[in-house]
Amino acid sequence: MTDNTRTLWVRNPLDCPDEAARGGVVIRGTRIIEKVAAGMRPEAPVDEVFDASRHVLLPGLVNTHHHFYQTLTRAYSPALNKALFPWLTTLYDVWARLDEEQLSLASELAMVELLLSGCTTVADHHYVFSGKLTGAIDRQVEAAERLGVRASLTRGSMSVGKEQGGLPPQSVVQDEATILKDSERLIERYHQRGEGAMVTVALAPCSPFSVSRELMQDSAQLARDKDVRLHTHLAETEDETAYCEKLFGMRPLDYLEDCGWLSDRTWLAHGIYFNDDEIKRLGQAGTGIAHCPSSNMVLGSGMCRTLELERAGAPVGLAVDGSASNDHSNLAEEMRQALLLGRLRYGADKLSHETVLRWATQGSAACLGRDDIGGLEPGQQADLALFTLEEARFSGAENPLAALLLCGAHRADRVMVAGRWKVKDGAPCDVDLDALLRRHDAAARRLRA
Repeated sequence: MTDNTRTLWVRNPLDCPDEAARGGVVIRGTRIIEKVAAGMRPEAPVDEVFDASRHVLLPGLVNTHHHFYQTLTRAYSPALNKALFPWLTTLYDVWARLDEEQLSLASELAMVELLLSGCTTVADHHYVFSGKLTGAIDRQVEAAERLGVRASLTRGSMSVGKEQGGLPPQSVVQDEATILKDSERLIERYHQRGEGAMVTVALAPCSPFSVSRELMQDSAQLARDKDVRLHTHLAETEDETAYCEKLFGMRPLDYLEDCGWLSDRTWLAHGIYFNDDEIKRLGQAGTGIAHCPSSNMVLGSGMCRTLELERAGAPVGLAVDGSASNDHSNLAEEMRQALLLGRLRYGADKLSHETVLRWATQGSAACLGRDDIGGLEPGQQADLALFTLEEARFSGAENPLAALLLCGAHRADRVMVAGRWKVKDGAPCDVDLDALLRRHDAAARRLRA
């Protein structure tokens, strides 16, 4: 659909998490204009109909944390079987060699992979800037616009290298003035505001062990001045807690609050090691948590206290995290991981598939500060993910919605972003996937050489 006056009825899905949309949704332009009850027809005649009777209809999935560039270092032998800190120090020297062509290919592949999994809004946290890679976020914007995906891109940064007691090599560390100047440039050039925004920019100093207190504080002030969001890694491992206590004399969340970050403008990646009081404070502040189950398991980091966080009032969303710690960019598979890991922590009767679906849509949208995506309400953006249950893994499934998670859905059949189909018949539209894979693989080999 390209004509803002024409209407499309996505009709009679096999199943849908919204009871009021069991008869489908009607779309005009970039928005949903009507939910249709089961057995009913739209209030007004429509111009087109898509028969969704083979499909489970979901709001487009929303990813809240990723590192696109890491698609180039998946299953990298020297970094296997390591916890977070040694894993990072092994890979930093490889990532320091990234150039803009490699990043463009990595970003495009990651976004295509996310799209194919039913993800319509992608988020990335890019913090590796070297002499060969100064325009990283610009390249990511170009890739997102080319693919037509909705993107929340964060200007990451590292300002404390090994020489100052941090983890990253000096070759990927920038000074605070350079970081803040480029952050302001990116906001002014690319950040879109209001409903339907396709590209948004947030500020994202990497982590307490790679940036200075001054950068954390100045980033918080710049975010307030420019009215943009804040993002960082926090409370991912016990090593991080020990680092903060030794260097700052306080726990990670206390440090975050001391730097002016504890607010509803902020969402945090991982958020594993929070105590009861900290969870209460996060909820009172409305600070979001990007839950990264696969990455947390791969690195052996721990289990996020998702249910306690959500009950306290903290938005909980889902994220694939980096493709060197996952090692894929598939948000549909991440839903299953979140369900299984959550049940291991809380018990089978305490976490439902509906809750995880909500995290991947409404919860993730809330983490990004958006209420125009993540649902099927009239007025929200026409971002949809449609899955069929025609693989062997689904045969015999009685509950189609539960089957997506329990049977392991991994590839959407149709995906729509802002009223336009971006995936049809399980393939990305207007993308030569074979050619992209060849170029991406060559870039990965060159980076590791």
